[in-house]
Formats: sequence, structure tokens, C-alpha cells
Amino acid sequence: MTVTIVREHRKLMIERRLLVGDGFVDHGLAFCQPDGAPLHPERVYQAFKRALRRHALPDIPLHGLRHTWATIALERGVHPRVVQERLGHANIAVTLQTYSHVMPTMHDEAAERVAGVLFPLH
Repeated sequence: MTVTIVREHRKLMIERRLLVGDGFVDHGLAFCQPDGAPLHPERVYQAFKRALRRHALPDIPLHGLRHTWATIALERGVHPRVVQERLGHANIAVTLQTYSHVMPTMHDEAAERVAGVLFPLH
């Protein structure tokens, strides 16, 4: 689903670029103004806040999306190495230290899985 959304957005950006023509300045941005110029951070932040209110979501900072994604991924069993790579952490220790609050339930689940193999009848 995410890949499809990103591909559609990329197509839209290419169409905009063609419409603007030589006036488009490529800054290599995934999200920009129609002429390629960067979006103003405060406008992005305000649009994010409006979207949160519109969907009755908790008021979190924009950076909170990153933390939310990592927490959900770990809770759903995504391997910490994958989370580390997606977040761009230099090493897995940073990821494990930052998201250690997610680990207690993961430890219980791991114990149950191994016990299911060792003691399948119990």
C-alpha cells in the first residue's frame, strides 16, 4: 500500500514538473512546491496538525510519526535490524536502546514461541 501511494505521488510530481517546464528547480525533494522549491517547515507543520485534528488523532509532534512507526513495527514483530535500517540508525544498539520500552512484551512472546516448540503438548 505504501509503495503504491509513493509511486502515485511520484507520478504527480513528474506531471507537475512537466507542466512547469524550465521554471522547475530540482532540489531532489519528494515533497515541494509546484516549481520545485522547498515547502516552508511551518506550513508543513500546520497542515500536519490540521490532519491530526480532522482525524481525531492525538496531538503529537511531526517527529512522533517516526517514533510511532518504529514502535508499531517492533510490536508487530518486525526484526529490529529492519527497524534500524529504516530509521537510519548507525547501529542496532541505538535502535534497541531507544525502543527498549517495546521489548518486554517481545520477550514474553519469544518465550511462548520457543516453549511451543519445546513443549508442544502443553
